[in-house]
Amino acid sequence: MRLSKNWPIFLGILLLSVSCRKDPYAHYGQTTPYEIDYPVRIAKYLPPVPVPTDNPMSVEGVELGRKLFFDERFSEDNTKSCASCHDPAKAFSDVTAFSLGIDGLPGKRNSMPLFNLGWMDVNFWDGRKLSLEEQAYAPVNDPLELHSSWPTVVAKLQADSEYPQLFEVVFGSSTIDSTMVVKALAQFERTLISGNSPMDKYMNANRAIGSSGWNEADELAAYLGFTLFIDESKGDCFHCHGDNFNPLWTDNLFHNNGLDAVITDLGLGKVTGNPSDNGKFKTPSLRNLAFTAPYMHDGRFATLDEVINHYSEGLNYSPTIDPLMKKVGDGGAQLSSEEKYYLKMFLLSLSDSTFINNPAFADPG
Repeated sequence: MRLSKNWPIFLGILLLSVSCRKDPYAHYGQTTPYEIDYPVRIAKYLPPVPVPTDNPMSVEGVELGRKLFFDERFSEDNTKSCASCHDPAKAFSDVTAFSLGIDGLPGKRNSMPLFNLGWMDVNFWDGRKLSLEEQAYAPVNDPLELHSSWPTVVAKLQADSEYPQLFEVVFGSSTIDSTMVVKALAQFERTLISGNSPMDKYMNANRAIGSSGWNEADELAAYLGFTLFIDESKGDCFHCHGDNFNPLWTDNLFHNNGLDAVITDLGLGKVTGNPSDNGKFKTPSLRNLAFTAPYMHDGRFATLDEVINHYSEGLNYSPTIDPLMKKVGDGGAQLSSEEKYYLKMFLLSLSDSTFINNPAFADPG
């Protein structure tokens, strides 16, 4: 094949056109790739956090996302931010059953905690969003939450003295749009990784006595609770919440766990339109339960004792109840007081105080 004598000119024009093409979601060299520091147990049993090809993580992008997460200008009246309903001190959850929006109206469901989100295939209790980027769009327009609009939010950010330059660094454009905003938020949220609880330490050390940081009596009680947790004839919790080889402590699936005999909140069923999904909700992680009360999709249980009592003797039959609720005919697992104590200690042992106190997750001010 013979090349035209003009091919060097053609090649130069091609290279010039490629170098001038502006991709608003590319990184331009000003940014530093973000390297996630994985806790020991998570690194051992999980793959690296999947990152979308169109939203690579950078140090600057994560910091921009953190700044946005705490910015109250996302609400119509400039009083609430993402962090208002997802408090870092509560493992990014809320203390009320239903968080209040800017108009003082309660939401429809309990505020889910935010951690280990990079491994979550679906978001919200009913699974209506399939990515962190998709999820981040929703609260701004919701009249029960931030009750604003994306054009309004973007205009506020565009008028800020700092944001246009920060977006220029991360996304190559100082003209802000909602896509850039949710991408930055998602970058920050993917860094919210929790995996340094007393039970993690205990299992990392091959169950060596004294390795958890708890006193030996509490450590033993937590381990006995774990044996109940994985015992199919007793607690039988691991089918939905995983075991010591699943550091997420959730199956990321949807179940009807016997909360009600008559289902009024359809949950996943409203999203899929399939009646067999009515009353099914996403299995929450068991991590950080010491910080995330109240519990269940509607925050009906104020304490872990109430949660354990539900599974022990409070199950209600309904047509879509999960087959894993095998003892619904008896009301539940019928645990003794001692067994309930052990199980509670195990659940508490999965709480990670280093996570809620991590300065990298706090309001940058």
